[in-house]
Amino acid sequence: MKASKIAYKPIGLALGAGSGLVAGAVFKQAWKVISRDEDAPDATDEDRGWREVLLAATAQGAIFAAVKAAVDRGGATAVRRLTGTWPG
Repeated sequence: MKASKIAYKPIGLALGAGSGLVAGAVFKQAWKVISRDEDAPDATDEDRGWREVLLAATAQGAIFAAVKAAVDRGGATAVRRLTGTWPG
């Protein structure tokens, strides 16, 4: 395993945790716009329909994946600028 990949591991973990927090906040705001409701439904919410639950899960997954990819890519790019090697 390359030294740059090993050195990037703790940075990647920290960025991943931060991106999860950011993605959660982005999803919460997006859901307010999508549904005009404060809270997204859980899968076990009895008062919510299948369509709403699946839409919320799909939107949340897409937002989390996009934020994580953007943060991971930005972190790797920053490491390459600082060290001259790609961490992956």
